Amino acid sequence: MNSHEIDYKLYGDDMQFVEIELDPRESVIAEAGSMMMMEENIEMETIFGDGAESSGGSGLFGKIMGAGKRVLTGESLFMTAFTNSAHNKRRVSFAAPYPGKIIPMDLSELNGKIICQKDAFLCAAKGVAVGIDFQRKLGTGFFGGEGFIMQKVEGDGLAFLHAGGTIHVKTLERGERLRVDTGCLVAMTKDVDYNIEYVGKVKTALFGGEGLFFATLTGPGKVWIQSLPFSRLADRMFANSPVGTQSRGEGSVLGSLGDFLGGDRR
Repeated sequence: MNSHEIDYKLYGDDMQFVEIELDPRESVIAEAGSMMMMEENIEMETIFGDGAESSGGSGLFGKIMGAGKRVLTGESLFMTAFTNSAHNKRRVSFAAPYPGKIIPMDLSELNGKIICQKDAFLCAAKGVAVGIDFQRKLGTGFFGGEGFIMQKVEGDGLAFLHAGGTIHVKTLERGERLRVDTGCLVAMTKDVDYNIEYVGKVKTALFGGEGLFFATLTGPGKVWIQSLPFSRLADRMFANSPVGTQSRGEGSVLGSLGDFLGGDRR
């Protein structure tokens, strides 16, 4: 597999975007809706799956199979390919859908494959294959917060993931174990063994606020962890959002009296 050799530059800190520089006829693939801006002479093409030959074989049937696998991870049937049709360099930029970091990964330095949570993929060089990875243990599927099916990103080019909050990279030695909240796991190299483990104590599970299960990762390999999963952020936003159109008045000693004085007389 020979991916296109793209160049890139990251901008921003907590709300990042990545600018991809394309030589003539070079292409980058991205999730639908992730494009931020692009220079002229960049051609867009909607494709089944990721467009890589390894997605499911050759021909229309192979493309449909590759796209169908993406549906199992909750992703769209389609991706978008951006190709430079000019005779000089052109640039296209992609932005993450929520605050966090963009993680560049050179797959040629990671044994050609990484496994990531299903919504982490942002974009990659043309030739990189994005598919599904079935975990070997059923416990992962039944109880893992990220589901039995995770994404695999394969190839020898650059791929870009996005995650929330601060990103911490942990290198595990052979046999070394790390327990992680299932939502905080972003990605891992293919040699890391991944399983789901029960918290163990009923009181801790019910009242500890950390859920019933966490991910157990066993080395060797690298693990990428996010400090603020989007699901956690969304839960907090929902919990503190107004009910209907009525303000909750959180932190106010006036409560409903403040609503009355403010003109809310429903």
